[in-house]
Amino acid sequence: MKNSGTRMRSTLGLAGFLLVLMAALGAQAEPPSSKLPGRKPDSKEPWGAFLGKAAHFAIGRAYRVQHPSRVVFLDTVDLYDIVEKGKLGDPKRLPELVRRLRPDITDTYALVLFELKPDNEESRGEGREQAGRYLAALNKAVEPDKKLVGGTGFEGSLFLEFENGGALWQLSWRTPEPGVTLYRWSYRRKKPHASWKERAAQKEEELPREEIEQRGELAEQAIRAAYDGGEWPKGFQGQVYLPVDCR
Repeated sequence: MKNSGTRMRSTLGLAGFLLVLMAALGAQAEPPSSKLPGRKPDSKEPWGAFLGKAAHFAIGRAYRVQHPSRVVFLDTVDLYDIVEKGKLGDPKRLPELVRRLRPDITDTYALVLFELKPDNEESRGEGREQAGRYLAALNKAVEPDKKLVGGTGFEGSLFLEFENGGALWQLSWRTPEPGVTLYRWSYRRKKPHASWKERAAQKEEELPREEIEQRGELAEQAIRAAYDGGEWPKGFQGQVYLPVDCR
């Protein structure tokens, strides 16, 4: 009986230790969002949490602006609601494990889907795999005449000008294969007394990490304000040039 109690205490103690260890590892795995590093130390496309969110927001809104009469679902809507609200079929046909997955852009008028990823080979492969998984799940639940495919031909860019003539950032995107849209951020150095279009023609450079850390959150907030017509973020002295301005 005594040995049994000892074993029970040991088991409970081990379980408690494991819970504490898992919590600690979880905390280490989720650093503050404003300080998230790039995908890899040797990545050619460094991007922080705010730039990833800003890119997804901007590209999704850009697609909606290009197709104002279509029913377009962005990454806040899951597969179950897409099938139901898009009137594609019976959402109950979706397996439980995939119902809450959320594709980045789903156009239920054109019956196409896009997954957004940073512009590098590793992310491109991830996007291809995810888009394929979303399409396979959706097409098991939709009506035979409403099958979806990977979207094509979607590209564009926008610019952020800081400090009324300071640094110029660019967000550009392309769709090199069906269903996979790749985005990248780039940078133009300051050039006094030049228009943003003249500076856009300058040599494109990788966005410096110090710029990301200093202005990443501000960039996201400015893009949201430009699309939603809200108030400009405090401290932003510049301009956002949306895709319609870049044509």
